[in-house]
Amino acid sequence: MARTVTQLTSRNARAPCCVPQDMKKIGFLSFGHWSDSPHSQTRSASDTLLQSIDLAVAAEELGADGAYFRVHHFAQQLASPFPLLAAIGAKTESIEIGTGVIDMRYENPMYMAEDAGAADLIAGGRLQLGISRGSPEQVIDGWRHFGYQPAEGETDADMARRHSEVFLKLLEGKGFARPNPRPMFPNPPGLLRLEPHSPGLRDRIWWGAGSNGTAVQAAEQGMNLMSSTLKFDEGGAPFHVQQAEQIRAFRKAWTEAGHPREPRVSVSRSIFAITTDLDDAYFGGEGESTDQVGFIDGPNRAIFGRSYAAEPEVLVEQLAGDEAIAEADTLLLTVPNQLGADYCAHVIENILVHVAPALGWR
Repeated sequence: MARTVTQLTSRNARAPCCVPQDMKKIGFLSFGHWSDSPHSQTRSASDTLLQSIDLAVAAEELGADGAYFRVHHFAQQLASPFPLLAAIGAKTESIEIGTGVIDMRYENPMYMAEDAGAADLIAGGRLQLGISRGSPEQVIDGWRHFGYQPAEGETDADMARRHSEVFLKLLEGKGFARPNPRPMFPNPPGLLRLEPHSPGLRDRIWWGAGSNGTAVQAAEQGMNLMSSTLKFDEGGAPFHVQQAEQIRAFRKAWTEAGHPREPRVSVSRSIFAITTDLDDAYFGGEGESTDQVGFIDGPNRAIFGRSYAAEPEVLVEQLAGDEAIAEADTLLLTVPNQLGADYCAHVIENILVHVAPALGWR
């Protein structure tokens, strides 16, 4: 990819003040939009896919830790994730590659286990898969078009959790299928499992939790926690405070479950360090952003976290007070992918260079 971010003229080279916090993994999260608009750098699905690969490569070169992608169906956004994850895995060496998140209402867990195993092996064990029970989609009951429907007495959320439980079980790699006594090829002894199997992938599954209760369920099932820029409003406190409470509830449940490994927790944020006139033109108006309250999934009241956009020293002061970021070990920066891979790389570089060191994240 021809990097152009070095051509951007810096408006402010001062190093912000130091406010030490914990070291963190820092990655990006792309929603993968495209539109046939003269103002979009991603005019087609091909543009989005190829630029996603370019951005992951650039992010790795910049020292970022993760490249994550949203999954939506029936929309001009990234959908089937595994071809993209495998392609990025083949072109990178160290960056984590993940999803945030896969809607399990739409998934055949058997086929998904095979795809995930293959992509993880191509990447050398770097997949970090975020899954969830799904969110409101573009069409009514879209999962029905994929051939799925809830069993009697189930909701679509129950179906997603059932698919997830099957998927997690398959990732353990235990045999479950009786071999044909006259197979086309010789079988190993015992029951057969799905192949290819990637050892360790089971520990790299994350649950996208929208509430404290689902975060606790994720902990009980031994999944990492992925918390986005919105959650159900549970108490009326500011978003970052509620999210921090969710993370603490998750960690408490994890400890009580007695899992042998340490869990991981990610939060997503829209953070833009304004260091050039172009940054100011794009995001200067976001500086007064506040939490928003709305409704998703019917009558459930949800709270949406604010965006951060300011010069680096101001961002450092603002982000030092974000309780949820302090609680998490991984921060995913949402990127404006329709502005192009070069500009998104600049957005990531700004945080890594001008903000993260001052906060002790690097």
